Amino acid sequence: PILNLLTPKGITEKDQRHVIDAVRDLNSVRLLDSGDPEIASRIASYEMAHRMQSSAPELIDLSKEDQRTLDLYGPNVSKPSFARNCLLARRLVERGTRFVQLYHTDWDHHGGGDANLETGIEKVCADVDRPCAALITDLKQRGLLDDTLVIWGGEFGRTPMSELRETTGRNHHIDAFSMWLAGGGVKPGAHFGKTDDFGFSPVEDRVHVHDLHATILHLLGIDHLKLTFKFQGRNFRLTDVHGEVVQKLLA
Repeated sequence: PILNLLTPKGITEKDQRHVIDAVRDLNSVRLLDSGDPEIASRIASYEMAHRMQSSAPELIDLSKEDQRTLDLYGPNVSKPSFARNCLLARRLVERGTRFVQLYHTDWDHHGGGDANLETGIEKVCADVDRPCAALITDLKQRGLLDDTLVIWGGEFGRTPMSELRETTGRNHHIDAFSMWLAGGGVKPGAHFGKTDDFGFSPVEDRVHVHDLHATILHLLGIDHLKLTFKFQGRNFRLTDVHGEVVQKLLA
């Protein structure tokens, strides 16, 4: 839920607008006197907060979504869930939001207690599989996928061998794991890279995180090489003077 969307009882939207305008005018007087750019930032922040507060109720109201769309995301879309967040993500994109992050917890199946891999992995996969597919489908059928880059992944993978605690689990593994991208200039239906037979180490077309970042920036229309700057005698950039665009992933 989004907190503090509604104004207190007895306060109309017009009343709130008057308060915000009065605060803006007072801050503007101080800005003229001091020239402090932080005051200008504060004025802009208040205005943005008001726009967000006034637009969010319509955004999160799913009553106008047709039943076919709701069914696409699955039964959990009617309650707080990852499925509902996926539908809200599409609505945000529709309204021009430039960056949306969806977060799903509970993948840390080391074994023991609630972290039992044998039962836990089925639950989290059930939570995300259908809603993720629905989001891609929904974006595509509305003509939004070509201009929207969808990235699915985490900060590391899991070991292919089990980690034995009270129950079966898997440990953290940074050397080989999978991510997928869709839309936004990505070649559909392609796979890239290969691990050994155990899924432990990459053996073909390894993609470093800097390569991934360079590719994402390219898909966003940004040349990562042009972000290079020198500091304390060496070059820096978002890809840390490494990284190559993975051309085979581009449509």
